[in-house]
Amino acid sequence: MPQVGAIEKDTSLVIGNGSILFLYSVLLKLDTSQNIPHLYESLFPCLFFIREERSFKTGHFAKYSTLYMYESLFPCLHSGNEKVELGANWIHGVLGNPMFELAMANGLIDIVRVPKPHKVVAALEDGKQLPFPVLREIYEAYVCFLRRCEEYFLSSYSPPDGISSVGAHIALEAEIYLSSLPPEQRRVRQLIFDCLLKRETCVTGCDTMDEVDLLEMGSYDELQGGNISLPDGYSAILEPVAKHVPKNRILTKHAVTKIRWQKQKRSSVSAGSTEELESNVDGLVEVQCENGRTISAQHVVCTLPLGVLKRTAQDMFEPSLPAHKLEAIDRLMFGTVDKIFLEYDRPFLNPGVSEVMLLWDDSRLSEVERGDIGKTWFRKIYSFTKITDTLLLGWISGRAAEHMENLSTTEVAEVCTTILRRFLNDPFVPNPKNCLRTSWNSQPYTRGSYTAMAIGASQLDIRSLAQPLVREWTEEDGSKDEANRVVIAFAGEHTHSSFYSTVHGAYLTGRTAAELLLDAKPGEKQALSLSCEETSDLSSWIQGISLN
Repeated sequence: MPQVGAIEKDTSLVIGNGSILFLYSVLLKLDTSQNIPHLYESLFPCLFFIREERSFKTGHFAKYSTLYMYESLFPCLHSGNEKVELGANWIHGVLGNPMFELAMANGLIDIVRVPKPHKVVAALEDGKQLPFPVLREIYEAYVCFLRRCEEYFLSSYSPPDGISSVGAHIALEAEIYLSSLPPEQRRVRQLIFDCLLKRETCVTGCDTMDEVDLLEMGSYDELQGGNISLPDGYSAILEPVAKHVPKNRILTKHAVTKIRWQKQKRSSVSAGSTEELESNVDGLVEVQCENGRTISAQHVVCTLPLGVLKRTAQDMFEPSLPAHKLEAIDRLMFGTVDKIFLEYDRPFLNPGVSEVMLLWDDSRLSEVERGDIGKTWFRKIYSFTKITDTLLLGWISGRAAEHMENLSTTEVAEVCTTILRRFLNDPFVPNPKNCLRTSWNSQPYTRGSYTAMAIGASQLDIRSLAQPLVREWTEEDGSKDEANRVVIAFAGEHTHSSFYSTVHGAYLTGRTAAELLLDAKPGEKQALSLSCEETSDLSSWIQGISLN
């Protein structure tokens, strides 16, 4: 799809005599003067933050009675009868996950489907494969080390002196563990630890686990039940939640360039004279678009990805965002995680093998090689997973992923073929007939994949980012009905302090923002809460967070 627009998703919805604009990246116009029985359901799709490849349109709002949303938030690749996700891959957890509940309620999950056995082989660069008991031994130790990192978040004890990152802590634990083994057993086990840490960078969304704050590792709440995939692809979940939104209300090609949210004086120079102009004279938020259109509304819900905010927050908002928000945006991490799909004419992997772990020995690299990402980027690919018999998936993160995005697909395919031939010790591994890779960092309306806790960041930064902007009352306003009115609410995965980086985190913050504005009363101070007290679904148990 063409890339048009400047924001991740936009929507605007009329409530009574006012309007709410949702800044996302695909527009959906909804006339709320009608009696719509499932208003929240219509809003939800617009409020997700979903990773998406090559399909970000930017919509902006139609004046006063518009909701904007994207039709293709979950892009898919078709391979035979399979749909392959380019963006969000799984529903993370079952108990209390609203995405799982939506999928179940609409028959999108086959609960009797028996998953295929997952057999992993770990291979060295010379093609030798390690015995599975060795892989299992190190994996179990690694999980234990990772859980200990998470415990610091709620515990009263402190990590060892000088240890501030997850990567440093696991490296210390691994060193102690390996020191108890005979020297000849240490090398291959260290390579497994290294591979698992590369995998963790893709899970977390960073370049190296040395960037992730140790004390905040446990701030992410993992819902129980494992990872669930949708047989018809993640995009299937959009149909039931968006069915009440008329398709003829979708607008595109309205890239946002400026959001004026507070009365202020600004100068205008013309014909050699300077005059003072006042913006927002009617108390409405003005959203200026790249196509020259200006749209006004009483409220805006901003779900711009953190990666976009990092690049545009200083200039897009007028007046500038408060210092505490800008500082939070700067401290939080928005890393890059990309996928590489390789499609073949025929199967070539052993039918019983579903994943090949790549045990790169980076200790043999020289300092010069380590510093040249162009020569080493592919060593960040930690495995290839079999999606179907003729389709493989590789994951890559951080600086290596950003470098990969600048290469041609032909070069990426050739490098991956060389890797497979080396680790499988098979010179006859075929060239793929197709190669497709994502490019989340290069996309102007994502600039990365999802949020992580950098060293020095904390849940307080996410809560600060989630706080709505409230219109300040001045004597010129006269009536105090406008005092404490929320003008911009924030939503998206980066605004949920426990479920950041997930679809359900984005969903819950979107629902919260909608409820905040729908329940707003003039002159009443509003608090943002991420609880779901009035819902009857399982997600209502999730602990709420109140931001005053």
